[in-house]
Amino acid sequence: MSDTPDSAVPTVRAYVEQHRAAFLDDLAEWLRIPSVSAQPVHAPDVRRSAEWLAMKLKETGFPVAEVWETPGAPAVFAEWPSGDEDAPTVLVYGHHDVQPAAREDGWDTDPFEPVIRENRLHARGAADDKGQVFFHTLGVRAHLALTGRTAPAVNLKLLVEGEEESGSPHFRALVEEHRARLAADVVIVSDTGMWSETTPTVCTGMRGLADCEIDLYGPDQDIHSGSFGGAVPNPATVAARLVAALHDEDERVTIPGFYDNIAELTDAERELIAELPFDEASWLATAASHGTLGEAGYSTLERVWARPTAEVNGIGGGYQGPGGKTIIPSSAHLKLSFRLVAGQDPDKIEAAVRDWVAARVPAGIRHEITFGAATRPCLTPLDHPALKAVVRSMSRAFDGAKIRFTREGGSGPAADLQDVLAAPVLFLGISVPSDGWHSPNEKVELDLLLKGVETTAHLWGDLSAVLR
Repeated sequence: MSDTPDSAVPTVRAYVEQHRAAFLDDLAEWLRIPSVSAQPVHAPDVRRSAEWLAMKLKETGFPVAEVWETPGAPAVFAEWPSGDEDAPTVLVYGHHDVQPAAREDGWDTDPFEPVIRENRLHARGAADDKGQVFFHTLGVRAHLALTGRTAPAVNLKLLVEGEEESGSPHFRALVEEHRARLAADVVIVSDTGMWSETTPTVCTGMRGLADCEIDLYGPDQDIHSGSFGGAVPNPATVAARLVAALHDEDERVTIPGFYDNIAELTDAERELIAELPFDEASWLATAASHGTLGEAGYSTLERVWARPTAEVNGIGGGYQGPGGKTIIPSSAHLKLSFRLVAGQDPDKIEAAVRDWVAARVPAGIRHEITFGAATRPCLTPLDHPALKAVVRSMSRAFDGAKIRFTREGGSGPAADLQDVLAAPVLFLGISVPSDGWHSPNEKVELDLLLKGVETTAHLWGDLSAVLR
């Protein structure tokens, strides 16, 4: 099944340990570049980060490593052909931009001066996502050392974008523009994590996203509620009624067609989710919430990972100042977002929302709906051979541990790769919740980072075998 059997584990581990220091030195050099895509002042740093990575990928052995321009920040593309005529092609996705960070935010040290404390590497981007991108460089070299090959067992490609932390505004267009060069049999996303240090997991899906703003207009100006109240429509009342009608008594979304064609959880998938050591009280503390609420018939994790949602992100209209002001306001507005699961089409959800709102807005109220850019959901079937290869490779790296499965409740650009390239998306990440993505003192556990290296050293041979 694979040219990297379990007996290869000590060989890979020895190679990784031998090159550990140089690997971490290189990663620290990259982390010192403050590639904050959200802040224009750091635009030269984001470019410097891309150029640094392209240079390092060439040093690793990739014969092709290019900086790709976008209307915003640059991305990096690299390619290392296998040389085998029938080798499958794997595309690895990650990002090299990072969140803003400053010492005064609560960092114990300079966020762009990496520090190792208690076998943890602290720096902005250590886990999200430079560390998880960079483990592929040592991983492919360990793979070559293990197999005696001069090129990977798969045609290996990397696409590392520079705007993920700014919402990936130009990513889909970039993928569409370079569709032919990015073509792959499978996509590996290394911008995710595991359940915990002691429970290694593989993510199998992310929800999609659609969001909209609804503006409601009534009288041409605020008017007296005594003179006109009860006789003309009130846009704030209409907004409240729309919100109240969004869910039924079981917290199911009432928009007709919302649940059409969704991928329902199987009994096996629910059992796998239930295996995870989930502590609801701890989860609530992290959420800073005082109780759970959601669609009836589903556990908390099932609701977050595998069920679609409709959320009110904001509601406003009328007088908001101190004291009373007896008016019928001239306008009101809502902000709604919809997390989508496999089987849901953002375009169809948008049309359904428009129809639902139009049917509930009374005469005398004009409304406008504006949708933002949508993200499609992605889901890897549990029986996909490539997923099984990821699980086997990770289990080898984690000394035979059982690998469990999670999903992500959030959304990301991985779905664009799935959609444009028509290739299945798999997730390979080693970060854990305590790594503090987007927070002060972000870190990565060095032992886990090297487990990521080991996983990829085994993975390319396994994928080569199962995808032919």
